[in-house]
Amino acid sequence: MRSGNEPVTARSPLRLRFWLGVWGLVWAAAGTAVFSLVGRPGWAAACGVLAVVVAVDLFMIVRHMRQGPHYQPGPDVPPYEPPGSR
Repeated sequence: MRSGNEPVTARSPLRLRFWLGVWGLVWAAAGTAVFSLVGRPGWAAACGVLAVVVAVDLFMIVRHMRQGPHYQPGPDVPPYEPPGSR
């Protein structure tokens, strides 16, 4: 629910999420490779699945970043009433 006192300069942390996702993708891919070489197929599969999940998340993050900023109501817009309050 919007309370009307949100910070005017608030920004979405998409760049931080992007770089943390890149870091996670590097580690998941490295884990997949290392566990495959060592002969641990279960752990390699787990790291591979994690790498796929991180790659999909990175795709969505980049998509949101390319969409650009969206309309946000200003401080002159009154707070919304909670659903079902009437």
